[in-house]
Amino acid sequence: MAEFWLISAPGEKTCQQTWDKLMASTTRNNNLSTNNKFNIPDLKVGTLDVLVGLSDELAKLDSFVESVVKKVSQYMADVLEDTKDKVQENLLANGVDLVTYITRFQWDMAKYPIKQSLKNISEIITKQVTQIDNDLKARASAYNNLKGNLQNLERKNAGSLLTRSLADIVKREDFVLDSEYLITLLVVVPKGWFSLLNVVYHLGSHDNPPFFFSLLFEDQESGLFSVTLFRKAMDDFRHKARECKFTVRDFQYNEEEMKADKEEMTRLSTDKKKQFGPLVRWLKVNFSEAFIAWIHIKALRVFVESVLRYGLPVNFQAMLLQPNKKNMKKLREVLYDLYKHLDSSATGIIDVAMDIPGLNLSQQEYYPYVYYKIDCNLLDFK
Repeated sequence: MAEFWLISAPGEKTCQQTWDKLMASTTRNNNLSTNNKFNIPDLKVGTLDVLVGLSDELAKLDSFVESVVKKVSQYMADVLEDTKDKVQENLLANGVDLVTYITRFQWDMAKYPIKQSLKNISEIITKQVTQIDNDLKARASAYNNLKGNLQNLERKNAGSLLTRSLADIVKREDFVLDSEYLITLLVVVPKGWFSLLNVVYHLGSHDNPPFFFSLLFEDQESGLFSVTLFRKAMDDFRHKARECKFTVRDFQYNEEEMKADKEEMTRLSTDKKKQFGPLVRWLKVNFSEAFIAWIHIKALRVFVESVLRYGLPVNFQAMLLQPNKKNMKKLREVLYDLYKHLDSSATGIIDVAMDIPGLNLSQQEYYPYVYYKIDCNLLDFK
């Protein structure tokens, strides 16, 4: 994905001249960036005090909404459990890819009516994105619990014979049940011992040898054997098994419990499939909503900062630059030369965060032109 620089500069005689100058400096004679006009409608300015206060509020709101956008996109990746391409194609804004949405940005008059004050518009966005954040927490918690329970059951049915569930391996006929004198034990035997079953026979005493010995299942490491013997010889058998490095599983055949385990796995698997589709649809819709809100906040910030910097009447051109990665440093230099007359004190980087109301310098980047970065690299793939 891409990184964009959203900037604004005051209109020359016309805003078109401001645009033409930028294009001449960054694209016509070189290949520093791909540029688009960024259309911001005629918003209500309000008072200077309101603008100064709003500048700080919008900075915090920007960070919050960006965090929600990233959370939704990252959870989409977690849910899809798939490749980067599969996730990326689901991260759309208004049905188009993010680069297309940003470069062709149009203010959504229905969601954010421009007759409202800037403060009201920011409150609409705050309420909307807070709701998305709360809903995400609830939905993610429910789905993660379901997924976790299913994974726990699946782990029980996989892995080593020493620990895995035996419900899908053993059958009723493998056991002597309800006998006063006999009992069937399950023993895990390392593979190297399979040809030495006479050793297992000697696990019993001469008076009480195992009655019956049968291989029920084997994996790459070991085999599961059923051993039927006298109850009174059980403790002696366990002791000798430990000496031979065999493991007697603590297992009692209970058909109802095993059936319940299988039914629980089927139920959880079915529930996960049922929830998967609606959850992905919710994530797609609300990623789009959150991302759209985020770009509208960027537009609000550009508008507010431009009025505070360049004054009234409102006369500035907002421009979206997609820098050529190889030429970022050169692009900064060109922009500085182009706009340094606007503020000779703005060298580009501030070493210590400054707190000047209305100029949001907390990001430690201050240029003679209004500048905000939009980073569309939203996914943190491990």
